[in-house]
Amino acid sequence: MKNSLNTCPVCGYDHLAEPPRNRTGGASMEICSCCGFQFGVTDDDQGVSYDAYREKWITDGMQWSGKGKKAPKGWNPQTQLGALARLATLKRVKGRPPRMSMQLV
Repeated sequence: MKNSLNTCPVCGYDHLAEPPRNRTGGASMEICSCCGFQFGVTDDDQGVSYDAYREKWITDGMQWSGKGKKAPKGWNPQTQLGALARLATLKRVKGRPPRMSMQLV
């Protein structure tokens, strides 16, 4: 992922034109070309959470949503979701390396 500020928190698409939310919490109103989530409408007006929308998008086959905009060459929704999960993990540990446990065999 290039810039986490312009990454869709639903599907991990990292080519949004602007951040989904500004510093004061206002929505961009942008529609993610990948999953179709519209910030400020799908969440605020319709009450759908990022997690619920992501789950439905995955269940529905992770189809590209952009009308008139083709998916980037080599687009892979599984890789994109994996990068989103890694980003979320890094944010949770806030700069600390993840804890590792060792099992004795």
